[in-house]
Amino acid sequence: MKLVRFLLFPLAFLYGAILEVRNRLFDVGYLSSKTFAIPLIGVGNLATGGTGKSVVIDYLLSHFKDRYSLATLSRGYGRSTQGVLFGDENATAKTLGDEPYQFLSKHPEVTVVVAEKRVAGIEMLLNQKPHMQAVLLDDVLQHRWIKPQLQILTTTFQNPYSKDYLVPVGNLRERRKGAHRANIILVTKTPSDASRDAIESVRSSLGKAPHQNIYFCAIGYSDLVLGIKQERLMDFESDPFLLVTGIANAAPLVAFLQKKKLHFEHLEYPDHYDFPPASIKKIQAKAASKKILTTEKDYGRLRPLLPATTSLYYLPIHLQFLNGEEEQSFLSQIEAQLQQN
Repeated sequence: MKLVRFLLFPLAFLYGAILEVRNRLFDVGYLSSKTFAIPLIGVGNLATGGTGKSVVIDYLLSHFKDRYSLATLSRGYGRSTQGVLFGDENATAKTLGDEPYQFLSKHPEVTVVVAEKRVAGIEMLLNQKPHMQAVLLDDVLQHRWIKPQLQILTTTFQNPYSKDYLVPVGNLRERRKGAHRANIILVTKTPSDASRDAIESVRSSLGKAPHQNIYFCAIGYSDLVLGIKQERLMDFESDPFLLVTGIANAAPLVAFLQKKKLHFEHLEYPDHYDFPPASIKKIQAKAASKKILTTEKDYGRLRPLLPATTSLYYLPIHLQFLNGEEEQSFLSQIEAQLQQN
């Protein structure tokens, strides 16, 4: 592994140099980031994926959608459409992208927009819905053509950006110092039994700037599974089932199910997997008469591709802070930003 990293280092160095020039052009104003009067809250990361950005967006929508008119804006990765598109009753995971479709399905009262060019997306959003009070921007840390008033950076407890490297040596999309653009650093997927020393070690490694707050949180799993009907997760104890995932990092989910002593076979696919016919045929063959458990994100893509009689379920997840005071501090910081409209 060390030899491979050594051989790939020149590519990472070249990639980093290109990014450094680009970021420098934005920093000095040669390339400009557009701001808007409406509060923009960005959620992004330095890594290539798997840090829980969509879980954070879902958490914010759940907490604030009843008191504010909110919208989400994403690129809509992997969608079959182009340009600016508003989510509506005709949207699917294919046309909107799996994560935006998940937001739309779970929060129908929220306006969901996808656009490769985020500035164009916000301009059209404000033109069509001038009453909007705030926009949550998904995956915008590197999309510097737009500047959120508040930027949240997600990084995992197991692999924080402070211990990672640029691709192709590691998983970082830009150098570690890009973290300075964030106001909040959320350390996600923190083990519930993480020691105080381990938490403080990660906190120290991140090198917090004076303008930044760091909060630690975990992934919480529901006791219920949803699908053609609602069932208790413990009902899956009696018979083996098939687990199907197409996310960046399925390890925490697998560990959780194993800790519950559930018996399953795992079919693991890449993040945002499109599930072509050959894969669907394999899933059906492996499942036979078994129940199929998947993630909420994958459910939106799999449901239209499998027969309606298939026993397909997903396990809801949520963001869970390790410390109640930290959660209140985080929510207060978000609330303060929303009230600026």
